[in-house]
Amino acid sequence: MSARVRSATRGTFVERADDRHVALRSSLLDGRVLPAPDLAPEAVARKDGIDGIEAVLRRQLDRHGLGLVTLEDPLVGPALLALGDRLGDVMPETDPAVRPNVESGKILHLVSAEGNTADVSRQPFATGPLSLHSEGSGRPTREQPRYVVLMCRHPGDDENAAQTVLVPFTSVDDRLRAGDREILGHLRYDRPGVPTIRRVMDGRAVYSFRDFQAGALDWVCDTGRYVPEDVPAALAALLTAMYDEGAARALRWRRGLLAVIDNTWVFHGRSAAPFRGSTRHRHLQRLRITA
Repeated sequence: MSARVRSATRGTFVERADDRHVALRSSLLDGRVLPAPDLAPEAVARKDGIDGIEAVLRRQLDRHGLGLVTLEDPLVGPALLALGDRLGDVMPETDPAVRPNVESGKILHLVSAEGNTADVSRQPFATGPLSLHSEGSGRPTREQPRYVVLMCRHPGDDENAAQTVLVPFTSVDDRLRAGDREILGHLRYDRPGVPTIRRVMDGRAVYSFRDFQAGALDWVCDTGRYVPEDVPAALAALLTAMYDEGAARALRWRRGLLAVIDNTWVFHGRSAAPFRGSTRHRHLQRLRITA
């Protein structure tokens, strides 16, 4: 470990082309078929309604940090919002860049109808890969979603394309050295009110972090126990652990598949899909739920 200093430290992390995680990221998100989650989707009949869906999801979420159900028809409009209200408070979608894709102020329609883009606000609607992240990592803890709800209305031309990639926090944490975990527990984005990148909740590690890819991550280490040279190594180790393909699983979408991701359990992202001129684009609906 490097020599200690007394004052808090700040710096900026920017990945290098030869960082190990860069090649791992390309390999993981290049569009190849990844294993499905260990949790199999559970069918819920139309007659069981929102009560039946909620009961299955809560049982699954408590055990797996993930809920998966298959429905005869996708939930849309008020029915989808009703489920969201059962799970918590549905967050409004306020970003002006996505407003044309928002229904009722809260349902975001994710239609993969655009090609690759460097515009972060438009990447959810593109066919390129979406880097691994926890949702709302730049917000204070109370403003971060607890659940991300995804409802498939159409899987697109190829159900193996644009998979939603899931990587559990526990598997990432297990791959890190104790020293890196310690640094990440004192490290946060250099923004007011945000949590540390790693924290412990209910006895398990929780991460608030996204892969900035080529973008700059301004950070602050709040204890002053580490010199700036210690931090990039810990962040690079975290990124390498995130993209280690051994723990990665992926959802292959089909009409009527409903997924609820516990944002305190897993990183999620999206693999690439070839851009086509077809009108049969993948169409998911998203809700973000605070606890």
